[in-house]
Amino acid sequence: MGSDLFDLTGKAAIVTGASRGLGQRFARALAGAGADLVITSRKPESLGTFRAEIEALGRRAVPLELDVRDHDSIERMADAAHAAYGKIDILVNNAGCNVRKPALDVTWDDWNLVLDTNLRGTFFVAQAVARRMMPRRYGRIVNIGSVTSVFGYAGMAAYCASRGGVKQLTMSLADDWGPHGITVNCLAPGWFETAQNAAMYQDKEWVAYLCDRIPLKRTGQPGDLDGAIVFLASDASGYMTGQTVFVDGGITTGATRAVPAKRTS
Repeated sequence: MGSDLFDLTGKAAIVTGASRGLGQRFARALAGAGADLVITSRKPESLGTFRAEIEALGRRAVPLELDVRDHDSIERMADAAHAAYGKIDILVNNAGCNVRKPALDVTWDDWNLVLDTNLRGTFFVAQAVARRMMPRRYGRIVNIGSVTSVFGYAGMAAYCASRGGVKQLTMSLADDWGPHGITVNCLAPGWFETAQNAAMYQDKEWVAYLCDRIPLKRTGQPGDLDGAIVFLASDASGYMTGQTVFVDGGITTGATRAVPAKRTS
């Protein structure tokens, strides 16, 4: 297998939600593989330092404003991204949010915020970009899911519903757009520390409990997603679509805390 299958030189990639966290990680990995980028945020002025970082790697980075809860904003971003490079090869649909509350305390507005961002936004960004991919009959769309695409956790009802929806949406879009040369897959990270969940990682007992349930006995580290995102964005995954790839240390095996075996004499 030639290494050029993973080479993204000459490709134009959009990464949404690139002002921090995993969005920046995905963008760095794609740039490292040769892609030029469109990076988005609701506040594009927050992208200046990261843009400079990508340009220092020898790649282009075009910062654009995007609010995935606003359809006009999505269309403006897609138009500007296409104009910047004359094409869009790759979309990493990463923008998302969460509201952690007991289910009985979740408000109507809480639910709408999470679902409109994580599920409705994912769909309409994919739709806008796919329209611009279809004339070239080529595209790689990577929707970002989570272990909550298949697991449920207390205090995360809206988030789990949204990420489960992203997994199902990915399969539907793969079937819809496959005849147009577009693959649609879902990358589902496990437990990675980000700005959204940093407070949870201050609880060392919780982290220890979590690691005990992960077969690899640790939470995710910054580089653990790089290979998967480049694979799904590249020609190496050309015959793969509609799939959810879990990069989670094995927690979705359903592992539980081990019980010491009894000695037998």
